[in-house]
Amino acid sequence: MEVAQVLHMNGGVGDSSYANNSLVQQKVISLTKPVREEAITSLYCSTLPRSLAIADLGCSSGPKTLFVASELIKTVEKLSRKLKHKSPEYRVFLNDLPGNDFNNIFKSLDSFKMKLQTEVAGGIGPCYFSGVPGSFYGRAFPNQSLHFVHSSYSLQWLSKVPEGVDNNKGNIYLGRTSPSNVVRAYYDQFQRDFSVFLKCRAEELVQGGRMVLTFLGRRNEDPCSKDGCYIWELMANALNDMVSQGIIKEEQVDSFNIPQYTPSASEVKLEVLKEGSFAINRVEVSEVNWNAFDEWTALDFESERSESIGDGGYNVAQCMRAVAEPMLVSHFGEDIIEEVFSRYQQILADRMSKEKTQFFNVTVLLSRKD
Repeated sequence: MEVAQVLHMNGGVGDSSYANNSLVQQKVISLTKPVREEAITSLYCSTLPRSLAIADLGCSSGPKTLFVASELIKTVEKLSRKLKHKSPEYRVFLNDLPGNDFNNIFKSLDSFKMKLQTEVAGGIGPCYFSGVPGSFYGRAFPNQSLHFVHSSYSLQWLSKVPEGVDNNKGNIYLGRTSPSNVVRAYYDQFQRDFSVFLKCRAEELVQGGRMVLTFLGRRNEDPCSKDGCYIWELMANALNDMVSQGIIKEEQVDSFNIPQYTPSASEVKLEVLKEGSFAINRVEVSEVNWNAFDEWTALDFESERSESIGDGGYNVAQCMRAVAEPMLVSHFGEDIIEEVFSRYQQILADRMSKEKTQFFNVTVLLSRKD
């Protein structure tokens, strides 16, 4: 699997699009707002930049794409008024792999900027938006050109499927039956990738620049615990059911591995300390239900969508489809997709009715050392 070609969320605004199935990601963005406010406040008050460069890495395409930029700009505008400074100009860089639906983002920019101007009394400083397609596991920006880097639910994705995982039979990610060499291969790949990420961002950030990074992670130190693996184990169950019925071949499942690693907080901290360019200001672990609708009511959504809110299996299957469908199509072809997600939805509904199911998030606030 060539990850850069197939790792992208479902584009557009259809029923299985990321734009319409990213409530979990939006919920996580809301949960981590205090960390971003702390970071941008300390950054702005200590540097007072006349031009503020913000990069959102792994921006995707959906309701959350411009939310963080909006929130950061509003915070800086309040601070600049309080300190009686002129508003800075804002340079916002939106980064993701080339398969991301950048067109959908660009179409919404004019209305976004107009809305932002009306929401902030007295208006805001000039805003310049740029799309930056490419992997963040490499240099993406000039030396010392950024003040603030944000990434949410992106850094758990690896640059490639780890090598040497051919014996991960019956699994599509780490699972309770994964051999120890497979577990080690996934962790080694995470270490290599995150180390490269930190080195590249250290070159691109100004001294004192801030990063707020949120990983889909785990609370448990065991990489094969339910915290990080269960959602993929259940998808593997759906695929293995189809193998047993002769719909797909066993070797197709055995050769399919998700390029992801859900780290614990200690694993994230260890890599930051080893790389050495950043001070760790804060580390938090939070959780959100698989079915993010659990914490909302039908009144929060338009009426035509409210009917499905109670169907947890459907909601979570759609959320995972928006993320995983391009990878599944690339490996198995399009013909099996409806069948896979129909089975997956039933499995999810069964498990969610019997146990509490949650995603765990690891958030770190880092400062570029002088």
